[in-house]
Amino acid sequence: MSLEDYIHNKPVIETGRLILRPLVSSDIMALKEWMPDKSVYTYWGKGPGKSEKNPELLFEKEEKPTKSFHLGIAEKVSDNVIGDIWVYLIENDRMAQIAIRLSKLAQGIGYGTEALSAMTRFCFENTELKRLWTKVDIRNIASCKILEKCGYTKEGLIRQGKMVNTWCDYYIYGVLDSDFV
Repeated sequence: MSLEDYIHNKPVIETGRLILRPLVSSDIMALKEWMPDKSVYTYWGKGPGKSEKNPELLFEKEEKPTKSFHLGIAEKVSDNVIGDIWVYLIENDRMAQIAIRLSKLAQGIGYGTEALSAMTRFCFENTELKRLWTKVDIRNIASCKILEKCGYTKEGLIRQGKMVNTWCDYYIYGVLDSDFV
């Protein structure tokens, strides 16, 4: 399969406790519980925007066909969306940036590691992507630990670089398909 195969039909990825799936309008109530929470954005590079404060806006525009993924992270037991994960900025179907965000209540219990590991595995086993990478504010120790548990390597430090709308020191983490086990 290739990224082309997912332009119109985004994947659904199951793990032991989670389902990574496209967001649907019935998720709005769950999204309203955590998306506007400013603490979720401490190291995100920006605060909650208009669509995070009003998740119903996410469903007002028709989604454009794209190779990028934006999936909700739902608990299997409740199907409640407790976070989201992106694969985006895809370059030549070879390299992409990845990002994950979890509600405050879903942090610290292994969901981030479980979701990131599953998405990384999916990308390398089901698409032609060879490299995934991300930026992480150096103060975000929890995210650094998640990335390292998932096989990502700290590749460098950017001093006073721009992360979305914030100037800060951040690490570059990356993983190659040949690194991922």
